[in-house]
Amino acid sequence: MNTRILVLHGPNLNLLGTREPEIYGATTLAQLDAMLVAYGEELGAEVRSLQSNHEGALIDALHAARIDRTAGVVLNAGGYTHTSVALRDAVVACGLPVIEVHLSNVAAREPFRHVSLIAAVAAGSISGLGTDSYRLGLQAALRLAHDR
Repeated sequence: MNTRILVLHGPNLNLLGTREPEIYGATTLAQLDAMLVAYGEELGAEVRSLQSNHEGALIDALHAARIDRTAGVVLNAGGYTHTSVALRDAVVACGLPVIEVHLSNVAAREPFRHVSLIAAVAAGSISGLGTDSYRLGLQAALRLAHDR
């Protein structure tokens, strides 16, 4: 049985490929998800993805991951990274290794993006490497899941 990894994409990530491609790149969300599924298969993982612009849907997905054989999570919380205590608390509550990822280098952007409420409770954070942030996040989530 393959290790199950959940990839969560937060608000506005449904617009990847068209929204500020100079910051976020030209890869669409569908292309990114397909790349992660294929890469997961290479690594022996079953990758499931969910994108939502709604905080509660992301929280519900983390809660469900506690009980559905999910072994780890790759999370790009988008703007909720900097604002959502509720999402931060759901990361803790899920009890799974969560890797925070960002396509852009959030530390080199606007000052409000320099603070992540997720980082302190995530197993690790990767940013600024475009879609490779997700690939590295998937590797890290799998390694941590196997180490558990």
